[in-house]
Amino acid sequence: MTVFIASLFLPKTVHFTLPGTPPRGSASEKKQPGKPAPLERQPSLFQPPNITPPITPTDEKKRDDPFTSEERLRVQIPTDQSANDGLRAPADRSSPTWGGRPDQPMSRANSPPPPSLIDPGRLLQQKAKELGRQGVTQPRSLTRSDSHDRVFAHANWKVVNADQGNGGLRNAAEAAAREGKLGEYTWVGTLGMPTDALQGTQQLQDIEDRLATEHDMLTVFCSDKDFDGHYSHFCKQILWPVFHYQIPDNPKSKAYEDHSWKYYVNLNQAFADKIVKNWKRGDVIWVHDYHLLLVPGMIRKKLPDAKIGFFLHVAFPSSEVFRCLAVRKQLLEGMVGANLIGFQIHEYTRHFLQTCSRLLSAEATPDGLQLEDRFVDVVNLPIGIDPVSLSQHREDAEVKKWLDIMRERYAGKKLIVARDKLDHVRGVRQKLLSYELFLNKNPEWRGNIVLIQVALSTSEKSELDATVSDIVTRVNSSWANLAYQPVVYLKQDIDYAQYLALLSIADALMITSQREGMNLTSHEYLYCQDGKFGEKKHGSLILSEFTGTSSLFNGNELSVNPWDYRACANAIKKALEMGDDEKEQRWTKLFEAVNHHTGSHWFTEFMSRLDRVYEEQHRRDQTSVPRLSMHGLIQQYSRSERRLFILDFEGTLVSWGPVNQIIPVSPQRTLDVLNDLLMDDRNTIYVMSGRRPEELDRLFRRVPNLGLIAENGCFLKDCGSAEWTEMADADQIRSWKESVSGILTYYLERTPGAEIEDRRCSLIFHYKSAEDYEAAMRQATDCASHINDACEEQRVHAIPMDGCVLVEPIDWTKTTAAQKIFADLREHMAPDDKHTSPVDFLMVVGDGREDEKVFKWANALGEEGTVKEVVTVSLGNRNTEATATLTQGVSGVLMALQKLASIA
Repeated sequence: MTVFIASLFLPKTVHFTLPGTPPRGSASEKKQPGKPAPLERQPSLFQPPNITPPITPTDEKKRDDPFTSEERLRVQIPTDQSANDGLRAPADRSSPTWGGRPDQPMSRANSPPPPSLIDPGRLLQQKAKELGRQGVTQPRSLTRSDSHDRVFAHANWKVVNADQGNGGLRNAAEAAAREGKLGEYTWVGTLGMPTDALQGTQQLQDIEDRLATEHDMLTVFCSDKDFDGHYSHFCKQILWPVFHYQIPDNPKSKAYEDHSWKYYVNLNQAFADKIVKNWKRGDVIWVHDYHLLLVPGMIRKKLPDAKIGFFLHVAFPSSEVFRCLAVRKQLLEGMVGANLIGFQIHEYTRHFLQTCSRLLSAEATPDGLQLEDRFVDVVNLPIGIDPVSLSQHREDAEVKKWLDIMRERYAGKKLIVARDKLDHVRGVRQKLLSYELFLNKNPEWRGNIVLIQVALSTSEKSELDATVSDIVTRVNSSWANLAYQPVVYLKQDIDYAQYLALLSIADALMITSQREGMNLTSHEYLYCQDGKFGEKKHGSLILSEFTGTSSLFNGNELSVNPWDYRACANAIKKALEMGDDEKEQRWTKLFEAVNHHTGSHWFTEFMSRLDRVYEEQHRRDQTSVPRLSMHGLIQQYSRSERRLFILDFEGTLVSWGPVNQIIPVSPQRTLDVLNDLLMDDRNTIYVMSGRRPEELDRLFRRVPNLGLIAENGCFLKDCGSAEWTEMADADQIRSWKESVSGILTYYLERTPGAEIEDRRCSLIFHYKSAEDYEAAMRQATDCASHINDACEEQRVHAIPMDGCVLVEPIDWTKTTAAQKIFADLREHMAPDDKHTSPVDFLMVVGDGREDEKVFKWANALGEEGTVKEVVTVSLGNRNTEATATLTQGVSGVLMALQKLASIA
């Protein structure tokens, strides 16, 4: 069995050595999960003796971007990028741009859309014309292009560690393999470099073969245009902002969405095709992150039986934000192609379920999504770091060297450290403003505290860049002197050894992300505060409440709202003045959480859950469930003495439709079959329905010994009784009805032709007769989502059904009624017999979603041996908990029951 791990970037890439250029470093060795790669080397920003950067931030040298630079034809290896093929930077680092190395081919992509398209000064008509998919491109020099291609077609190359991609995922996979919890696995991804220049060359085939045979990696090749449109435009300009609660409401975003969606589809299809081509029965497919949302659905279409998992590493927004995407439905349908979908924390899981309920009209349950034909499990499982690998890298002599340098440089001062990508989501601006406010309010700390902010610049200059630089300049000009600088602002990444030294010596780590899936820098910081280098810092963690990590730490961090500058400033003060005992107490609990939620634990737990849910879903698949065997059923029935039948009414005993339709006459054949069965005193029969008690009384008045369950479990009438027992709490029902009625009325006013049916324990929003059915359906899904959001604590849920939305209590269902029936039968047994089961034959027949839980309850009785013979039968076409199916519908059920009644 092979586990395919599909991520946008492979852990390896290729670098070329061109004539006249020095080699880029030693070749990377084959993947060895148990042995970490060598430490990454970055240009030092702390070179002694002068290790303080200038007060005013300076512009860094612009890195060439292969998708925007048409002039870069001379291939050179800059001196500041040598020996950079070692370990990836810390686990949550990722590169903000694709490619960009002079020792890799130049992209042929013409970045869509044209720059004029996103110019807000253009007239609407000009924008529409340019949005007309004209595909205007700039002509290229064939001579220069051909020369460039020939150089790379014959250049020497080698496989090296990639410095972009999902480091946390890679570390987790390597940790799981090292611990023996992951066997054979294969990465699926792109090289992270333009490849059009290599198309049709032997070089490309050799690269693909080398990665496959020596590194167990399948390379996905696509055109530079597809990748650029996918990654630089749709992912970074559309999905990334939306998933972090930034609604795409400007012309630039709209232009990128219109132009780049097809490229997003193309790249996802390339991934799906590569996996399908190499998949064998029994293999596992695990797709990762927002770059590949469509891949699970694409694979499912071609491999219906494949075992597919999907994990989203970033946040998932609320339905109000996600629904702003024009392609929202396509993205969700792609995700639900998986058997198991994972998110970092419960909040993102809840948002996803609510969004699917609202946009796909799927029934959301605590365990996942009930689609029409199958069930999709949804879990939250936070990723973590690899402590073993981190410990090994902390042994490096460079870490100790930089610790000594920084101890000397910042002796007597408290250090707050931070490392963030310089974009709006990371909240760098809010952090600096909070720090400035802290210094304003606490003059006693001026001269005694330093904030070291490492800022990873994005690929394009922005207003945020200038704003942050202005704040830094203002703070430093206000309180700096010849011996002190309150803010050390580094506008590029630092060496990994420096990073570990910073985390080890820091008195506090400050993270003010406006939204973030999981911040692993905080995990690494807590691990580095263990006193390994002679002093137990046990520094404080100032953490935004909007990071996924915050939900793991149970308030032991200093939680802040990044927009509340005063609270952030107070958190800085508390972090610096906190007593040693409190620091140690907080750190101990935080450290325990980090040690529990490791990358290896995350990886193996997800894989084991995927195995379980796949087996359960496969077992419940309608095509896998055997047809009901009449011969076997008769044998089970014949050797039993105490029999209980629980039979659904609509769609099972009768073929009539929705419960709001009035039945004109009694179903005579159904009544005759039930009377025949009840002639045997050993048989007890209950019919369950969503109808009112008085309706069921009228329908079954000629079957005197029949038990009834009304309104899906809210009312129960025992066999032979003339009275109904109200199972539900009347006060609780009255309370939630007041809340729900207002919501239903709101949607009723906006849906002409719809109506509300008020039952004793439930409310039904009917829209089948609405004037505009499509619009009514959208209103109904919004209504169901609204009720489930607003009334969750009142123990009520709304279920979208065919032509209606049913609102009913959670605590009283067909299952709770069945449990009460079973308990009452045991209670009525003779005292000497109460240690045995009240029945030895149990048959449950149904066709709807609400019957599935009754099937599950009945099957559990059989598995644990409480009931000797258990038969559960489904008439529906969806996946089911039942152990058998009947394809003949109502007539098949009545025929089977009639045969049992004829047995003496």
